[in-house]
Amino acid sequence: MTLLATSTADLTLQGAFRQAAPEAALVGVACVLFIMATLKVSRAFAGVVALAGLGLATVLHFEFLPDLDPLVTVAPLLGDRLATFIRFTALITGAVLILLGWDEPGDNRVCEYHACLLCAIAGFSLVGGANDLIFLFLALELISIPTYVMLYLPRTRDRLGQEAAIKYFLLSILSSAFLLFGFSYFYGLTGTTNITAIVSLLPTAAVGNVSELALVAAVMVVAGLGFKVTAFPFHFYAPDVYQGAPIGVVSLLAFVPKAAGFAALLRFFGSIGNVPAVDYSFAKQYMMLMWVLAAVTMTVGNVMALLQHNIRRMLAYSGVAHSGYMLIGLAVLPAQAEASTAIADGGNALLFYLIAYGAMTIGAFAVLAYLNRPERTIDAIDDLAGLNETNPQMALLMTIFLFSLIGLPLTAGFVGKFMLFMSAIAVPTELASGQAAPMGRLYQGLAVVGAVNAAIAAYYYLRVVGVMYLRGSFRPAIPFVKSPILLAILICAVITVSFGVFPSPLLNAVRR
Repeated sequence: MTLLATSTADLTLQGAFRQAAPEAALVGVACVLFIMATLKVSRAFAGVVALAGLGLATVLHFEFLPDLDPLVTVAPLLGDRLATFIRFTALITGAVLILLGWDEPGDNRVCEYHACLLCAIAGFSLVGGANDLIFLFLALELISIPTYVMLYLPRTRDRLGQEAAIKYFLLSILSSAFLLFGFSYFYGLTGTTNITAIVSLLPTAAVGNVSELALVAAVMVVAGLGFKVTAFPFHFYAPDVYQGAPIGVVSLLAFVPKAAGFAALLRFFGSIGNVPAVDYSFAKQYMMLMWVLAAVTMTVGNVMALLQHNIRRMLAYSGVAHSGYMLIGLAVLPAQAEASTAIADGGNALLFYLIAYGAMTIGAFAVLAYLNRPERTIDAIDDLAGLNETNPQMALLMTIFLFSLIGLPLTAGFVGKFMLFMSAIAVPTELASGQAAPMGRLYQGLAVVGAVNAAIAAYYYLRVVGVMYLRGSFRPAIPFVKSPILLAILICAVITVSFGVFPSPLLNAVRR
């Protein structure tokens, strides 16, 4: 038996290298692009090479599918269905972002731009399968470090661009320090860096006064990842970075770190309620922490977005509010583990809304990137005045994305919000044993807070729609030119509408 376990452990460690083959291919193609940067390469050729790298990663995924069940307490990288879901989300996102940033950087920096983008996508993909604290941290840094370069590449002489780069750089380092501090506490409590082992050992390790140390560790980890997901109070960098950075980089920052952060939170805290102890105080403390964080984040984001006149800053605070909605899914997971009769699972709702949020947010920024011209920049909301007259196609597409951000029916945003709110409403107030459930009716209150915030958000989204359709334009019409950005916009629009009208394929995918 011992020999068999040892053999399985060895095969598990060897399989980790095979499972990381797609991400290794992305980094390899990124190195090729860095070398190509020393040559005079056209934008189109660099973009094709980057897209080919994504295609190669997809092929390697199917080539190196795991052919055995790994020992999850040994494997640093898992090839389970969550990892596969995140990997394909990363690859599709990478393709859309390459199309969106096709014309973004300067002529001599397009290779570096796509190379950094591929590295960030590789990190995003690795986060979904990370099963070790060290591996998870390295995957997150593989997202952060290339973005520092991307922020500085295109606009080195622009004051706002430099301010965005330095703010993101310094605050990202601070968040990494919080994250490592929390990881060190979890390692000290459990004696392992394996995430599966940590989750299983916490019920016996975090008891009595030690549960306070576990709570400190959880707060530090949530703080470090809160920077990635722009949760309150770790969101304050977002408006300035969104305003000063190039639109292509902003589109990446609006989704990739956020999705990676939520994937890490789901991997780390998703099973925290599956414990045998009824008086597991750490789980209850975590539930209250996430409840407060979700309620405050969505409220602050929406209230601040109401005050904005710059459309990029408005979308930045909008992203903060949407992070609050998604935190509902994480907050309800421990309660649903004890009471499995919930109608909607918080984890499923979170993954569905991540896809919906990515499509509608990247789509909105892609429309701004398409309309933006050196002689006619799109900064203020009023810059979109009369867009229905000058470019009705873009006005319609922008309206679709804004309606989805509101959560109107027949859009993916509506289905995602409905699932998140229902996951909170459906948490029973009593356990199967007849005892009162932790948090009582507070989860139903969280759903009410979310619904009120969704109504508040409708005002500033509809204000943009009104500017586009109800006000006249003082500028000449923008020619409808051919551009790869158009393809990125259409992909986002198709995802937004199709999963709003026919959500079953994505629902089935997240439930698996």
